[in-house]
Amino acid sequence: MTFQALHARLIWVVQVRIRNGDITERGFARLTGISQPHIHHVLKGVRALSAEMSDRVLKGLGLTVLDLVDGPGWSAAISAPLPERLLPGKSPAPLPRSSSS
Repeated sequence: MTFQALHARLIWVVQVRIRNGDITERGFARLTGISQPHIHHVLKGVRALSAEMSDRVLKGLGLTVLDLVDGPGWSAAISAPLPERLLPGKSPAPLPRSSSS
């Protein structure tokens, strides 16, 4: 497994969650503190996520890198319930911004 494959899987998990209606692009952008246009471009393949932004996406989804690796955790990462703060009717609290920005 390569870092590129892990990155592609992370993007794919976000795309599936949005396509399934678990969360909207806008809601996901708010949750992670990444701009909605940037999220949109990442999901369309126009832009890439930095390592820091990838970490924010993982935290936002309640996943770890190990969840993206082949094995039992991989299928669970796609079908597991979203963290409670992402459930419909809940106002997602944004992740704190890093001090390096």
